[in-house]
Amino acid sequence: MTVSTLPLNDGHQVPWIAFGTGTALYQKDAEEAIRLAIDNGFTHLDGAQIYDNEDTLGNGIVASGKSRSELFVTTKLGKLLPGATPKSALQESLRRMKVDYVDLYLIHQPSNHVGKLKEIWKGMEEAQKAGLTKSIGVSNFTADHLKSILEIATIPPAVNQVEAHPYVWKALQPNLAIHDQYKIVTSSYGGLSPLFRGKGGPLDPVIEQIRTRLEKTRGAPVSDGQVLNKWLQQKGVLVVTTSSKADRIREYLDTQIVPELTAEEIALIDTTGAKLHQRYFPGNWPPE
Repeated sequence: MTVSTLPLNDGHQVPWIAFGTGTALYQKDAEEAIRLAIDNGFTHLDGAQIYDNEDTLGNGIVASGKSRSELFVTTKLGKLLPGATPKSALQESLRRMKVDYVDLYLIHQPSNHVGKLKEIWKGMEEAQKAGLTKSIGVSNFTADHLKSILEIATIPPAVNQVEAHPYVWKALQPNLAIHDQYKIVTSSYGGLSPLFRGKGGPLDPVIEQIRTRLEKTRGAPVSDGQVLNKWLQQKGVLVVTTSSKADRIREYLDTQIVPELTAEEIALIDTTGAKLHQRYFPGNWPPE
């Protein structure tokens, strides 16, 4: 199955679902997980300097036997050492991952660059102009952070990766308005958190009701996670997820061929999610 793509505002395309090497793989050897993900159909790999496993991410790419052109690789800028720039930091990442370029390079945390975001964004543009990355973007940027860099950007961010699920969707509206204006793709991490970290919330019966309907329509099993990932996909969101289990990895990719949610079902998830404001990664966002 070919993974479908989303158009970026710079003319490139990005696979709609990515295998992430943070959270469960943070500071751990990612080689086997990456190889398993690629073997089971993932083409988009989402890493970061702060995850401290770019070297083993690269090992996984080598072990997979896939050519570089068949894969979409993302990494993220962490804290800069004295004298370093986004470009020089990316050169180090490329060396660790054993690749000549990445497809997407994101500023991981605005809190790492307080008072310097505009300068850092210009450095991201330099890295792109140097051919080290095809696209550039941001992560954990609020609407205010975006407005700040857009004042000076000659290249707008292609992606903003944020915690995104129904319990924060209402709070993300100021972000989403800017994303729409500049054709910035919204990318989600923690998208399944309402199922795994938020059991017992108002969404539970709604997800079950929709899952049952989808199973009848499909004539095959549909999981709770597929319901939420389908909701994200139909919102045009780039989903970042992870698992150490081959069957779960295949299930994530299989979401693409799960029947679509109706407009009413999407609205029901929206309105039910808005009843509870819950972040599962509060350290990545300013106090609300």
